[in-house]
Amino acid sequence: MGTPSARTRVLLLAALTALAGTCTAQGRDASKLGKDLTAAGAEPGANKDGSIPAFTGTEAPTAGWSWGKKRVEHWTHKTEKPLFTIDAGNVDKYADRLSPGQVALVKQTKGYAMDVYPSHRSCGIPDFVAENTKKNVAAAKLKDNGWALQEAMLPGFPFAMPENGTQAMWNAKMRYRGLALDYKKVITAASPRKGSDEWIKAFSEQTNYFPWGAKGSAAFSKLPQVENYVYFAYTAPAALAGQALAITIYTEQPTETQYYFPGQRRVRRMPTYAYDAPQIGFENQYTLDEPYVFNGLMDRFDWKLVGKKEMIVPYNSFGAYDFGAKFEDIAGKDFIAATHRRYEMHRVWVVEATVKAGMRHLAPKRTFYLDEDSWNLLVADDYDGQGKLWKVREGYSIPVYETGACDVSAFAQYNLLEGRYVFDEHAAGTGADVRWITEPGGNARLSPNFYSAENLRSISER
Repeated sequence: MGTPSARTRVLLLAALTALAGTCTAQGRDASKLGKDLTAAGAEPGANKDGSIPAFTGTEAPTAGWSWGKKRVEHWTHKTEKPLFTIDAGNVDKYADRLSPGQVALVKQTKGYAMDVYPSHRSCGIPDFVAENTKKNVAAAKLKDNGWALQEAMLPGFPFAMPENGTQAMWNAKMRYRGLALDYKKVITAASPRKGSDEWIKAFSEQTNYFPWGAKGSAAFSKLPQVENYVYFAYTAPAALAGQALAITIYTEQPTETQYYFPGQRRVRRMPTYAYDAPQIGFENQYTLDEPYVFNGLMDRFDWKLVGKKEMIVPYNSFGAYDFGAKFEDIAGKDFIAATHRRYEMHRVWVVEATVKAGMRHLAPKRTFYLDEDSWNLLVADDYDGQGKLWKVREGYSIPVYETGACDVSAFAQYNLLEGRYVFDEHAAGTGADVRWITEPGGNARLSPNFYSAENLRSISER
């Protein structure tokens, strides 16, 4: 698989660690934000060779965009052509700019290629998020357990100048996404087994509600201690149709899952339906903590901030949100079509997660790559219990015109050992775009009461 030599790995780790030390040594000085660093804590300047440009800030869509129109058609750089393409024939040349999982994916997946485009650093944040982020330099704290969030001014990044991996991951978790993401119809898909043409395609409507996402400024300690609420109801296939879930993902307490089974006409509480529990109906290809590249509590891992890396990552990946295209034109049998993936060079934070002593997880080691400008999770590599590369996830980041920030909703996860992949939280082939909601507007789903067992039963039995 072309893994680097032991000496190369040691040198790379030393360089990354030194860079991490440099970043930590800057200290948590609020005056640096918006001056020496961007409002989100990124380095504002270009890199040495210019492949990563200087930060430019939020870029508005061209005139005429409104929800329901294709986002890419109102993106300033929509006519750009690739600078070069990475494939099995030249991937070793770029291996130091890719994750080990990306390299393995290119090498072992016939026909897989990565088109690399000019880089654009236009992932800004609204002014109120920037102000809260600056306040968090003094206000944000973790609890004594070392992993749960105790305090932060929200919406805002709790730790724009992170000192450890846990803080960096909280930036990803609490990135501004508005109040909710709403999906009128999403296809959660798992590709066929080898030798088969039979996909798993589950159709559902979904809402993901962030109770701390209202515009303005609020102390987390005064809000529900919840990262997000999730509702989804399956409409197809027949084996899943009618099933529905209401999930409360707390910031410290165990995730609470209520599951409605139409055959029994009752809601069941599922206390173990979290972490690496396989999602029902997906042949062990998809666990509960894999959506959005990472999902749920962080208590089972130790999180190490390795440092920064210049890396080729998914960015401005509008193709995964092409709701007007056919699903089959985007999701091929073995991978997402190259025409619907876009890669750019960016600086990312590298965070290593190692399962804690006494804990268990199907993927005891994971590496996450977080965009320095938006804190979006762009790539993740998972290793199995034998230390083999197992899964690689790519999060398809786009500028979100409703929020004035960038976000990852759509993502793909490739199972390197079985040659299958999962594609979820996208708009591909659905006929309806993902909607980012920033105002409450009397929406019943923007209330904790909507996610109760009683309400789930009521709306499921109508």
